[in-house]
Amino acid sequence: MSTPPEPEDQTESPPQHYFTAEPVSDADLRVLEVHLAGRPLRLLTASGVFSPDRVDKGTAMLLRHVPEPPVRGTFLDLGCGWGALALTMALTSADAAVYAVDVNRRALELTGRNADAVGAREVRVAEPDDLPGDVRFDLIWSNPAIRIGKVALHEMLLRWLPRLAPGGTAYLVVSKNLGADSLQTWIAGQDARWEVERHASEKGFRVLRVHLPADGSAA
Repeated sequence: MSTPPEPEDQTESPPQHYFTAEPVSDADLRVLEVHLAGRPLRLLTASGVFSPDRVDKGTAMLLRHVPEPPVRGTFLDLGCGWGALALTMALTSADAAVYAVDVNRRALELTGRNADAVGAREVRVAEPDDLPGDVRFDLIWSNPAIRIGKVALHEMLLRWLPRLAPGGTAYLVVSKNLGADSLQTWIAGQDARWEVERHASEKGFRVLRVHLPADGSAA
């Protein structure tokens, strides 16, 4: 799978956090030229969302190391921002249903507009409470918002990781300096059925892999 080039250093530290539901700052819409799923794209971004000026380092590292997604299935981009992961999933696997979830409504609007612009018609944007409770995921990609704090992060992961379908896998990218190794240990202790491992490590980031065996049995 084609991956984006090495990005510049991330400088995402806005006055108002990107995990705010309704950013009060002006949107300041801008066009961002990126490579995703092996093709050049012109996408919309805005202030008040995560990494509005580039594909951030963590997301780029995730995309370099995850296996190509299955041809079809039900996928989740958890904490979608302006849609880098959801768009990559949808453009790579045209027969998949891709859900893009975020608490930031501006981010959801951008992801929806970007999906329309590139013809990714199977991307479905949703706030966390609006996604049907019976949906299970064959694949989850996420650059989770570590800066929401440990308690909120754990609550988020315990909400979504149990929604892996049998045989499903989640890939999470986390900075080593922000607790990737301790998070791996914590996830492994939450459900005996989950197979948890460090899938990749590069330049201060870890990609954690969480897999639910197809038979649902404990590892």
